[in-house]
Amino acid sequence: MTDQQHLQTITDIKRMMERSSRFISLSGLSGVSAGICGLAGAFIAKLIFDAYYVRYNLRGGYDEADFRNLKLNLVILGLCVLLAALGSGAFFTLRRVRKMQVSVWDMSARKLLINILIPLVTGGFFIAGLIYNHADVLVAPTSLIFYGLALINASKYTLSDVRYLGLCEIVVGLINLFFLRKGLYFWAIGFGVLHIVYGILMWWKYERKLTL
Repeated sequence: MTDQQHLQTITDIKRMMERSSRFISLSGLSGVSAGICGLAGAFIAKLIFDAYYVRYNLRGGYDEADFRNLKLNLVILGLCVLLAALGSGAFFTLRRVRKMQVSVWDMSARKLLINILIPLVTGGFFIAGLIYNHADVLVAPTSLIFYGLALINASKYTLSDVRYLGLCEIVVGLINLFFLRKGLYFWAIGFGVLHIVYGILMWWKYERKLTL
């Protein structure tokens, strides 16, 4: 066996080991689509807030029923954005899986899901407690920080680049703590812009050759 064949064999073994321990089928286009959904959601949320403050000014003050309706509309919008991001992300990832001819639901995928859900579920309950105690102003930075922690926790079971996205999300969330009334803009940066930039970089690094 020649040196070139030895090198190829080692490369193949390394690739198989990586596939068995890490879920490497995430598509960069999933990140782009999630970012677009995030920006669209932030834009719609801004319209909802603007309409609420128009009513607020016309009334000349606070109305509890209208404020409850505002929070309900924002929760519904958030769920719709989440479902759209997950749906588009699943579409692009499944498309990449078919091209790579690998399994989408293996041990690494299960480990990835478990490790990303632990911080996300914890953060979800924490945010529910903030809302229950009328600390709504802390929801935006808290969601960004817990999301970043979830990405870092899951990065050891997928592409290591996910760790850097998680760190960026945490930094944006921490900065948001000092500008609490600007949470919507930080959401747009964290869940929108960062996802799009990350997705483009991942597509260029891992998927560009597959589509050329």
